[in-house]
Amino acid sequence: MDLTLAFKSGDVVLIGVFLSLIVMSIATWCIMIWRFIALQKAKSSSNAIDTAFWQAENTEAAEKLIQNNDSPIAELVRDAFFARKQFADSQQKMLSASLPKSDFLEREIRHSYTKILNRYDGGLSVLASVGSTAPFIGLLGTVWGIYHALISITEKGQMSIAAVAGPIGEALVATTIGLFVAIPAVLGYNFFTRKNKMFARYLHNFAHDLHVYLINLKD
Repeated sequence: MDLTLAFKSGDVVLIGVFLSLIVMSIATWCIMIWRFIALQKAKSSSNAIDTAFWQAENTEAAEKLIQNNDSPIAELVRDAFFARKQFADSQQKMLSASLPKSDFLEREIRHSYTKILNRYDGGLSVLASVGSTAPFIGLLGTVWGIYHALISITEKGQMSIAAVAGPIGEALVATTIGLFVAIPAVLGYNFFTRKNKMFARYLHNFAHDLHVYLINLKD
């Protein structure tokens, strides 16, 4: 089946449908590859820093360890250490510093934790949109193609199976392509949503341990 016929003989609507599905498919695979690489990098770098951080001899050694590291764990620790110093230096100058130290650190760590996790939600809305709309866009192309195929057949007066099967078969390809675009997007969305939840639990556990450590750390 020659898909180029849709571009050679199709009108603006049918061509727009196929181009939209092509763009959606490219965007879906680019986002999934990008998200997979970013998530794997974040997990591996965070695991390494997590282990090294708790094995550090003292706080100074831990701060040097995370100084130039770009992992999520290192960023969370930097923000927590900065909040601890900020509380000590500005206790009488900041409204937020009037909170107990534990509550202040918990708030700042939670803000950092949320900021980090928000970066790993990027692209999920696109996958969800593609997964929900691609089948309907493909169906639109099919309905539109069948409509024009039947009009063309009626005008030519050819009602044989051979005359009907070809144009309608070409029109049905739009629905098939829509499904081929939507299925990877839905699977990718579910996969990355689950992976993000697992990473969020890991980061939350580390943030809790870090909060406890900083509360018990002597000034």
